[in-house]
Amino acid sequence: MVHLGACSSTTETDWGFLQRNNIEYSQRLWTWCARAVRPFYYASSAATYGDGALGFDDRTPPERLRPLNLYGKSKNDFDRWVLQEVARGGAAPPGWAGLKFFNVYGPREAHKQGMASVVWHARGQILARGEVGLFKSNETAYPDGGQKRDFVFVEDCIDHLLWLAANPHVRGIFNSGTGTARTFIDLARAVFAALEREPRLRFIDMPPTLSAQYQNYTQADMSKLRAAGYAKDPTTLEEGVRRSILAAGS
Repeated sequence: MVHLGACSSTTETDWGFLQRNNIEYSQRLWTWCARAVRPFYYASSAATYGDGALGFDDRTPPERLRPLNLYGKSKNDFDRWVLQEVARGGAAPPGWAGLKFFNVYGPREAHKQGMASVVWHARGQILARGEVGLFKSNETAYPDGGQKRDFVFVEDCIDHLLWLAANPHVRGIFNSGTGTARTFIDLARAVFAALEREPRLRFIDMPPTLSAQYQNYTQADMSKLRAAGYAKDPTTLEEGVRRSILAAGS
C-alpha cells in the first residue's frame, strides 16, 4: 500500500482534524497492512524538521524535532508512533518506509490550490501579469528571494518510493529531496526560462501568520537512502521546472 493522503495544509489550525486525518487514519492503515501482510509506504514531510536547528538528517529521532506548524507536528507524531511500534516489537507490515518529502513540484498541481508548489504559482503569475511575486525575507541572514529550499521534482520522489518498494528489506524513515538547497530567485528564473520570458521579480511582504512558521532554509541529507543502496542522481531544478512547464503548456 502507498499512503499519500493527508491534510497537507501548513496553515491548518484544527488539531482535532489533523489528528483524525493525519495520525489516526494512518495508524489504522498501518495496522491493517500488518495484519494482512501487505507492505506500507507513506508520506511524511520535511515540515517535521521545523526551523532546521537540528539539521535535516533523517536519522534524528522524531522526539527531538520541533515542527513550526500543526501539519508538521501531525506528520512527526505519526513518524514517532511508527518507530515506537517497531521498537516494541509490535505487528508491522512486511516492508515499510516513511518518506520525508521536501519541496515537491511537478505537473498537474491545479487541484492543490493554495498548497501547490511555487513553480505552479509562478507560472500562473507570469502568464497573467508577466512577473513573479516573491516574499521579502523575514531574517537578516537571507536577502529577499534568497531563502533556500530543497526543491525536488515529483518524478524523483516517485523513484525513491518505487526503489524502496522494490527493496522491502530496506525499512525506516527516509528523506526525499535532492540534497541541494536553491533560492526562490533561482526557481523563479527557471520558470521564466522555461516560458522563454525575461525575468521580472517583485518582492512582497510575508503575512505575519506565515512568518512565524516559515522555513527559510531546507536541505535534505540524502546519505541514509544512498547508504541503503539508492544511487540515481536527482533531477536538476532547471530540468525539472522545464519538464513541469512543458507538461502544463505555456
